[in-house]
Amino acid sequence: MAGQARLPPALAALLAGLPTAGLPRLQVGLTLPDLRPWLGGNALPGVWSFAAAAPGPHVAVMAATHGNEIAGAIMLDRWLRAGLRPVRGRLSLVFGNLDALARFDPEDPTATRFIDEDLNRLWDEETLSGGRRSCELRRARALRPFLDTVDVLLDLHSMLWPSDPLMLTGQAPRAARLAQSIGLPPLVVADAGHAAGRRMIDYAPFVDPAGRRTAMLLEAGSHWEAATVATMEVVAAQLLRLAGTVAGDDPVLRPPPEPAAPPRLAEVTRTVTAHSRNFAFLRPFRGGEVVAQRNTLLALDGEEEIRTPHDDCLLVMPSLRTMPGQTAVRLARFRPDQVET
Repeated sequence: MAGQARLPPALAALLAGLPTAGLPRLQVGLTLPDLRPWLGGNALPGVWSFAAAAPGPHVAVMAATHGNEIAGAIMLDRWLRAGLRPVRGRLSLVFGNLDALARFDPEDPTATRFIDEDLNRLWDEETLSGGRRSCELRRARALRPFLDTVDVLLDLHSMLWPSDPLMLTGQAPRAARLAQSIGLPPLVVADAGHAAGRRMIDYAPFVDPAGRRTAMLLEAGSHWEAATVATMEVVAAQLLRLAGTVAGDDPVLRPPPEPAAPPRLAEVTRTVTAHSRNFAFLRPFRGGEVVAQRNTLLALDGEEEIRTPHDDCLLVMPSLRTMPGQTAVRLARFRPDQVET
């Protein structure tokens, strides 16, 4: 491949680290409420857990696994203030990375994703039981015994770059089935996670082929938009109704949405991890785009070309600014029985 002089102007600008037309501006349209009433928890710091008299599953909703993703914390604050309680089983509402969340600054909103390392890349046995130390590892080790009691986990996330909402289910078929039964968002993606480490939804009890516990990760929309909070509320409420954890007409919860087509299921065929500091897409792709033709050039990683491996290639959460070792994009295809006609 030749040098940058032959690249399209937008790509050359990205490779040079210059501002590029089409990249979204970061605007914070949400205000983080006073979370001090919830920091102590009643089970662990930042963990509120409520049991009903009637038996049922333990359902946990996790927010702020990344400290700058405040939409989920806003939702949990509302539910706690409104006194949401289960009618069956146990309901737990969890603020994940308390230290990073406490440092969130709307003037620098991307700075507090974590303190030392990503809390959502630590969930393998070697890391959890090893000798390494960090702020996030302390939190993961504190949360681990609690997560060992959870039957269904919904981990709430939001996105920096433009993308349609979706549910990530890892590689456990039972998680994909549950996500589809919730009915929204309209896209469910089964994937193998990240090269940089295992996510909470990939924690062994949730993916054990012989087990019944399960976990899903909701990517609800842009980080700091009211619509993202609303999406989280609708999806989480549907899960609680489906599990029988809450009454179907509980006034705290958003009403169920109008019936719609079942979510489509896509399976990741390649996870693209950036290897150079010069990783750049040819244009600012949006998550949820489908590239029709196989072998279409999407990005350059230094001199390596990143191309679509098959026709009708779904782009899952392309990251328009990617550092080496980070996931740049996941490439997926819809299951044969999920293709629209």
